[in-house]
Amino acid sequence: MGKVYLVGAGPGDPKLLTLRGKECLEQADVVLYDYLANPALLVHASDQAERVYVGRRGRGKYPIQEEINRLLIERSRAGKTVVRLKGGDPFVFGRGGEEAEALASAGVEFEVVPGVTAAIAAPAYAGIPVTHRTLASTVTFVTGHEDPDKPSTGLEWPRLATSHGTLVFLMGMKNLPSIVANLTAEGRSANTPAAIIRWGTRAAQQTVVGTLADIVEKAEAANLEPPTVIVVGDVVRLRPQLNWFEQRPLFGKRIVMTRAKEQATELAERLASYGAEPVEAPTIRIVPPADWAPVDRAIHAIDTYGWVIFTSVNGVAKFMTRLGAKGLDSRCLAGKNICCIGPRTAQELEKFGVRADRVPADYQAEGVLAMLGAQDIAAARVLIPRAEVARELLPDELRARGAHVDVVPVYRTIIPDGEAAGWRQQLIDRQIHAVTFTSSSTVRNFVEMLGGMEQVRSLMQSVAVACIGPITAKTAEEYGLTVSVMPGENTIPALVDAIVRHYGSREQLAAGSR
Repeated sequence: MGKVYLVGAGPGDPKLLTLRGKECLEQADVVLYDYLANPALLVHASDQAERVYVGRRGRGKYPIQEEINRLLIERSRAGKTVVRLKGGDPFVFGRGGEEAEALASAGVEFEVVPGVTAAIAAPAYAGIPVTHRTLASTVTFVTGHEDPDKPSTGLEWPRLATSHGTLVFLMGMKNLPSIVANLTAEGRSANTPAAIIRWGTRAAQQTVVGTLADIVEKAEAANLEPPTVIVVGDVVRLRPQLNWFEQRPLFGKRIVMTRAKEQATELAERLASYGAEPVEAPTIRIVPPADWAPVDRAIHAIDTYGWVIFTSVNGVAKFMTRLGAKGLDSRCLAGKNICCIGPRTAQELEKFGVRADRVPADYQAEGVLAMLGAQDIAAARVLIPRAEVARELLPDELRARGAHVDVVPVYRTIIPDGEAAGWRQQLIDRQIHAVTFTSSSTVRNFVEMLGGMEQVRSLMQSVAVACIGPITAKTAEEYGLTVSVMPGENTIPALVDAIVRHYGSREQLAAGSR
């Protein structure tokens, strides 16, 4: 018999998942996830885990609750570790109680992992505290969508209307006119501040503020649709002062990351820190070389090399790991001239106890060649561990200067299987604002995964293209893409800073034209 974890996914920002929730996802054999659970959280589950979408949007076709209960029981009885990933908190209007009852009745072991409820988080990200020492000593969470099979309402509108605290309605968008009518009919002032937050805590967050007198009209004008959180009370007045999330420079921007999944963390974190929603779209997967023999021969003859040049973080990691597999370590590099193409590559090398002797000011092959300058490398033996397919400029130029150069592939990049469906649909739906490219291979694979140049040009018409450096930008332009963003330095921090400046300058121009 397996076990079921009822895990609160939080309100949408993937960083608000609890540590326990992350642990459960990492251990899961099966994940049943909701419409309100951010799909980005599925990255924590293993590639082998079964993913089952059981989203409920309140309209259209979706699994009935009994079917979800059956799946939970069936998979757990098959000996699986099952995660039921639910938006917000499982027990706050999430029907988690019903699922727990079904599991208990079936004799299935389960655990409840609480999550950050949107009832608190969405207002907080909109600059609205649900309680405040002088404005609201109480907060009441109210369902905006009661069970339609109930014979009568369970809501005590007279008490809700006369409460001096904050009212927070979840799932109430369809019933907004009725909510307002009931509150005002029972005595709540029409001048009471009200706010509606859609997709709270995400880059798509949208906030509409008014009073009970005009909030319905304003919501209709803004074409607000679920999912929303409705806040009623004086605390809404604090939003102009406390609106921190929507003021971030990349707020509202969905930005695609084409890097390999295992290398996207730094880029994702930096984009998110500026308010963007990073979209994982790995166009490359790092795999071992087809044949380790050339690498092993180079390692066997490591004492004969005077220079070792690393041209990527991957090259460092794969070469040093292979050294260990052959019974050697960093000591075999003692006395050699060690060159790294950039600071991140040098930092990766330092993890293995080796400090680079040289790092060029220009983080590309041309920079390495410029740094070597008049260095006498005639007859020098140079080892370059790198990707199987890469630019030949560096080895060709070194050979032209008289060096004996061995280029050994320590990894290959291939196109991932079945990775494009989600982010391709977002491009089709015009939900993507920018795409980042960090190497020429990410550009080439991106184009191939989307079906060729014509398809890419169509999908990318209104999308900003951000390239980490001139070589990547040249490749993008060869495929007909217009590069909008390129930093002065070939690093992830510089790339993100350049994206921030790009959108900042566009907003300034737009403001100047008004």
